[in-house]
Amino acid sequence: MVEKLIEICAREKYIVLMITAAVVVLGIWTLYNQPIDAIPDLSDTQVIIYSKWDRSPDVIEDQVTYPITTAFLGAPRVKAIRGFSDFGFSYVYIIFDDGTDIYWARSRVLEYLSNVTPSLPSGVKTEIGPDATGVGWIFQYALVDESGKHSLADLRSFQDWNLRFALQAVPGVAEIATLGGFQNQYQITVDRNRLASYNIPIMMVAEAVRNSNVEVGGRLIEFSGKEYMVRGHGYVETVEDLEQVVLKTDDRGTPVLVRDVARVERGPELRRGIADLDGRGDVVGGIVVMRHNENADKVILRVKDKLKALEASLPTGVKVVTTYDRSELIESSIDTLKHELVVEIIIVSLVILVFLWHIPSAIIPIVTIPVSVLLAFIPMYWMGLNSNICPWLALPYPSACWWMALLLKWRTPTRNWSSGLKGAVSEIFMRCGCRPSRK
Repeated sequence: MVEKLIEICAREKYIVLMITAAVVVLGIWTLYNQPIDAIPDLSDTQVIIYSKWDRSPDVIEDQVTYPITTAFLGAPRVKAIRGFSDFGFSYVYIIFDDGTDIYWARSRVLEYLSNVTPSLPSGVKTEIGPDATGVGWIFQYALVDESGKHSLADLRSFQDWNLRFALQAVPGVAEIATLGGFQNQYQITVDRNRLASYNIPIMMVAEAVRNSNVEVGGRLIEFSGKEYMVRGHGYVETVEDLEQVVLKTDDRGTPVLVRDVARVERGPELRRGIADLDGRGDVVGGIVVMRHNENADKVILRVKDKLKALEASLPTGVKVVTTYDRSELIESSIDTLKHELVVEIIIVSLVILVFLWHIPSAIIPIVTIPVSVLLAFIPMYWMGLNSNICPWLALPYPSACWWMALLLKWRTPTRNWSSGLKGAVSEIFMRCGCRPSRK
């Protein structure tokens, strides 16, 4: 069978060349359309459920983590369930079988999560993590104020309300995680002596502030042939709005306001981590997380283009400094692959020249080694595998070894012209214009 196939290929060489050219074109197309990354993604298909509740770890374990974990015991294609409880946080990792589509898994998690959410305590905020993996951290930047006019709170507000939304709209980006700086909030510091004098409990202050930060709508009123919409404005926009919140009225009907029993001001939220750049102090930064099975090189290029387009909208004296860029590693890996291919082609060609003293035979690996590398990308593309540093560095060596083995097979018929497979291999070389030396 092998001898017959070799004989057909040697006889119909033009058909073989056309098939090879078509396969090479397909290999080039798959090479440019295949997801490229430097780090191989070996993580399982998993969905993370994140819950926030200001309680102790043991209470969160019993009332949040355990109900969510048990709700997924009968979920289809679930391989493992892992729950972790911390102070104020709960993480449940739903790990699916290999080959499970990530978006099918996320839809199943949302389906089962909708059944258990009503049974959770009030105040628990539950959400699922982004559609990304552990190696999705592809780019990181920092906001540096060279003018000294902007505080860390101002930079954090610009990052949270402007820059983050602009970058999250870039195709292929799953999430923009913010770190560093101070997150602004309204802080109400009550005076317990004043609360006691007015006979107001602390929970009344919290309830009054919560109910005041709403906006309600009424009905339409027709007047003089026109319709007027009745609205109740209640959104808190300034410190003075909170100071004027009414808590109660005294015996004479005088309203007691928040400013009468507390001090209202803007301040930073309690920080549980900082970001430092080159030892020069705190900065505000952002982490770009890539969506699952995306092309890391193209996503990073889109993020860079977006940052360049947003330079004009940055605050005065503020610039974006890149602190981590995986595209440098990707480009270095591609350069290494190109270098190794050239080295392997030169080595194999020199070995053939030394052993055979035949220039046409040395030209063959110059064509076949790159073609064999291109052919390897075709099954990788149709199997849904991304191209990373592992196959890049391993592809040139099998091609060289294949040529070394073929050289041994070619060298043997030069001394012993026997029938069978060796004679068929010799016939291929002779039909291609490569005649062996009988020395």
